[in-house]
Parts: sequence; structure tokens; C-alpha cells
Amino acid sequence: MFTGLIEEIGEVVSVEPVDDSLRLVIAGPLVTSDAAHGASIAVSGVCLTVIDRGTTEDGRGTFTADVMAQSIAMSTIGDLAAGARVNLERAVRVDTRLGGHIVQGHVDGTATLISATPHEAWRVLRFSLDRALAPLLVDKGSVTLSGVSLTVSAIAPESDPEQWFEVSLIPETLTATILGDLEPGNRVNVETDILARHVARMLRLGVTDASAHPNTEGTRA
Repeated sequence: MFTGLIEEIGEVVSVEPVDDSLRLVIAGPLVTSDAAHGASIAVSGVCLTVIDRGTTEDGRGTFTADVMAQSIAMSTIGDLAAGARVNLERAVRVDTRLGGHIVQGHVDGTATLISATPHEAWRVLRFSLDRALAPLLVDKGSVTLSGVSLTVSAIAPESDPEQWFEVSLIPETLTATILGDLEPGNRVNVETDILARHVARMLRLGVTDASAHPNTEGTRA
């Protein structure tokens, strides 16, 4: 579980194809400072498991993680090459303030940047959106882009054949994450809100009153 508050920008040291998967080595001095074997680290929003630790020649801590085929197909991980910058966040601790929102690190798909409009103190990014994901985003709701917890600031009307959404980024977000590097045509990983996904699933199954379901009745001590 993550919060969507990026701890540092890491660098991809190497990408090694292994059958239909990838093995990544990523430098991140902060996130590796207490990372044990089996720890979870979100890499631009994709939850990966640490299988090894090391150091670069210049002394930066690194971790190694394997990426399975499904994660490659659903995210931008397959686009990474040595030298690429990535957003990094360690799994949240139970005694940590939840400053963003509940992020699982389970990417729903990708979105492509359509435009970046600069303003005096912020920048508005507009992304294309797969119509299948459109019902899971709402104006002023939460969305995770490449691991960054953000608020949707505008969204396309339902009747619009080309679905899109916007986020407004403050200077801190632009400098502390890789979102400040984006140019039109670049893709980002998208994770929609977990509550929205549960509601959408219930509606598809025709469940309109969860309290009436026999398995939702609580037990009392």
C-alpha cells in the first residue's frame, strides 16, 4: 500500500529481458536505505518487489526487481531504458500520515499527454483517457499518475467521443516528480481510485444494496 507521495526520483541502471519478463536495477538512495529482501517499492506507480540490493560505482544504493509480462503490458515499464528517471515510493508504514490517498500500485492502464498549459504558478496537464476507464474518474476525485497522488481538476463530458481529464500541478510536484519532464505524446501509468473500482464492479453485477447481501452482515461481540 502506498500514498502517492513521491519520496525521490530514481534512475534506471539497467534493464535485462528475462524470457517474457524484465529485470530492473534502479538507483534510489533513500528508498534503498531500509529496503529488505521482499520489500515493496512503487516505481512510477507500479508496485515491485525487491529481490536484491547493491550500489552503483558512485555509491548510490540500488535495488533489483522483476517485472512480469502483465505489468509490462499494462504500464510504461516496458518503455524504460538505462538512464530513465522514475518516481519512487516505499510502502506506507501504519504510523505514517496518509497525505495522499490509498494507492495500491496496481496500474489500470496508461494515458497519453495531450497538452501542457503553463500558468503563473502551476501547470495544467490534459491526458487522453481510455473510455473503459472514464467512469472511474470524477471531477475533484483522486487519480494516481506514474505513482503521484493527484486530484482531477477537469474531465471530458460523457458525450464527448474523445475522453480526457486534466490535473493541475503545483511547482513542488513539477520538480519533485518526473511529471515535470512530460511532453505531449508521453505516456503515464494510471491507477484509478480503489473505491471507484469496487463500486463499478458492484454495478456491473447488479448489486445496488450491499447491506442486503447475506455476506455483508457484521458479527457483534
